[in-house]
Amino acid sequence: MVPGQVVMIESQIPSVTPTELDARIKSGERLVLLDVREDHEREHCRIQAPAEVIDLHRAMSRIADRFPELALLGQPIVIYCHHGVRSLAVAQWLAAQGVKQVINLEGGIDRWSRQVDTGVPRY
Repeated sequence: MVPGQVVMIESQIPSVTPTELDARIKSGERLVLLDVREDHEREHCRIQAPAEVIDLHRAMSRIADRFPELALLGQPIVIYCHHGVRSLAVAQWLAAQGVKQVINLEGGIDRWSRQVDTGVPRY
């Protein structure tokens, strides 16, 4: 590796596009949506999930405190943030802790707003 060279490490975390997630939600699949944005971001907007989907908000800065409850959910956990970077980091951390079925939402809520629900405010 050359000093200063950026090396991309392929993630072992599965991802889902907003349109794929929307289809999974509409099919009635049992899912957990985990929003890892900070409180002020969540207050601005969120993905509206039907009652069949568990909708959780655990800011990335406090995810380690809430780890035990996440490990016990037993359903696919789709993690999202603003653009998909923080959610990928959380997904990688949870997977390293042994949490199964973690999935990153590609492009986060911003891409969700552009591709699925334009009523979700962008910021």
